[in-house]
Amino acid sequence: HLKSLYIGLYELLLALPSQLQPHVQSPEDHYFLHNMFGEKSLHSLVKIHEKLKHYEDRSPTPVVNSAETLVSDLANDLQSKMVSVEIRELLKLLSKPHVKSLLSVHDTVAQGSYDPELPPLPDDMGDEEDSVKIIRLVKNKEPLGATIKRDDRTGAIIVARIMKGGAADRSGLIHVGDELKEVNGTPVDGKKPEEVILILSESEGAITFKIAPAVKDEPSTKEPKMFVRALFDYDPQDDRAIPCKEAGVSFRRGDILQVMCQDDGTWWQARHHTDANPRAGLIPSKQFQERRFAQRQSATLLQPQKISSRRSSALRRSFRLSRRDKKTNKSMYECKKSDLYDTADVPTYEEVASYQRQSGTKHRLVVLVGPTGVGLNELKRKLLISDPQHFGLTIPHTSRQKRMQESDGVEYHFISRHLFEADIHNNKFVEYGEYKGHYYGTSLESVRSVLSKNKVCLLDVQLHTIKHLRSAEFKPFVVFVKPPSIERLRETRKNAKIISSKEDKNSAKALTEEDFQEMISAARQMEAQYGHLFEKVIVNDDLTTAFAQLREALKKVEAETHWIPVSWTHS
Repeated sequence: HLKSLYIGLYELLLALPSQLQPHVQSPEDHYFLHNMFGEKSLHSLVKIHEKLKHYEDRSPTPVVNSAETLVSDLANDLQSKMVSVEIRELLKLLSKPHVKSLLSVHDTVAQGSYDPELPPLPDDMGDEEDSVKIIRLVKNKEPLGATIKRDDRTGAIIVARIMKGGAADRSGLIHVGDELKEVNGTPVDGKKPEEVILILSESEGAITFKIAPAVKDEPSTKEPKMFVRALFDYDPQDDRAIPCKEAGVSFRRGDILQVMCQDDGTWWQARHHTDANPRAGLIPSKQFQERRFAQRQSATLLQPQKISSRRSSALRRSFRLSRRDKKTNKSMYECKKSDLYDTADVPTYEEVASYQRQSGTKHRLVVLVGPTGVGLNELKRKLLISDPQHFGLTIPHTSRQKRMQESDGVEYHFISRHLFEADIHNNKFVEYGEYKGHYYGTSLESVRSVLSKNKVCLLDVQLHTIKHLRSAEFKPFVVFVKPPSIERLRETRKNAKIISSKEDKNSAKALTEEDFQEMISAARQMEAQYGHLFEKVIVNDDLTTAFAQLREALKKVEAETHWIPVSWTHS
């Protein structure tokens, strides 16, 4: 009966696609079921299952439970015989690691010896050692997943932390606060943590611990795992403060990390979210890293600074004001002391959540930034021409009079100087500037207007303004366009011209060597100070290639799941 039952399972598998066909609506589902149930590997697995089950039903007993010893004896006997080609081939086959492993597994199953062999308890164990436990863990090739420290008061070697997902954590047998007595029979009393770590690193296979369990506190509430975007580069090998370099996790700016444990205020446990290994490692906590960065910044501020008089003029603005008017170019947030805000903002980690735009919801604001002359306007223009129904630009405001052939709401929104200043006071502008006695600016309402038409709003602004646009309303996708090497600039931009002001389109001038140097310098400064806010970096070496990269990036933003600050999900 059992035999027919398991053969019936194979036959049922073959018949399922046709039996399920009346219940399958789409051709895609039918195609999927047909391929899945017709998969040869699945049929092979079912056949193997049937054979094993049939074999198990016979309740066979092993002919011999020491095949490994038998094969070893056979090999020794064959060595003394006249060596032939067949004997050499057999000896070679029996010496292969896979055959040896197979024989070892056979003997384990035949003997039923699945439990690890623990060392016998010492005969002279005193009553005071009743709480000591002996643990054996199989190390394999992975680290143990625990760090140790010396107790300053007693000198004992204590388990300092257990790495989430590591061997020690998975075993459930070792806990924070446990005192190590012995490792592989070697007492650790009086040894330094470094000496104990050396013993552990040199141990192969199973490791035996003699442990005095810690007094267990009340179980703490389980801390939810969170995801963060790293806003700085980190290499534990360069960190003198980390308690165990081998336990550290290195990462680059922009990497997404899953924080597994924050019990320690100085060292969090985390892993790369794409890592298949569930084991966590150490990273500096947000608070600890912020203190370190703040200390470094304080030390830097105490050093003599050489400030280039041209550096500030290298920062690009949405409105190309002439150089004599640059000092009047402002952001709506300058009245809120944005310079102080920048100084206090220390980029370490930003909590993020996965996000995918749903059909019908507003697009993310696309913000392009880069130094003057890098080609932002050209990229915006190509995007707009490529799909004017999909992309849109803001219409700026100005306090100057409307000229002939200009229409309100087309070239500009024309408002009075009094109203413009009132809007400045009420923080209605993303940024604004003054040119030849007239105000020009981009309003928040003009951004909202483009987004409300189900279009992607393309905007380029001063760099410090980005942080104030980072909200659940706009969800800005920031693209940094950087120049190629100065050699390539000389080669590709030698005939290029730049318009110094939107109002003076006839004032185009050729780019000079000084402009190239300024462009490179400004790009480095931008990336160093604001690089943690950039989600995409494009090198504009060739405009066609740069446009293709930008277009592809924007398609992915609209269609794929990506990470955004968790605060943006609460709109």
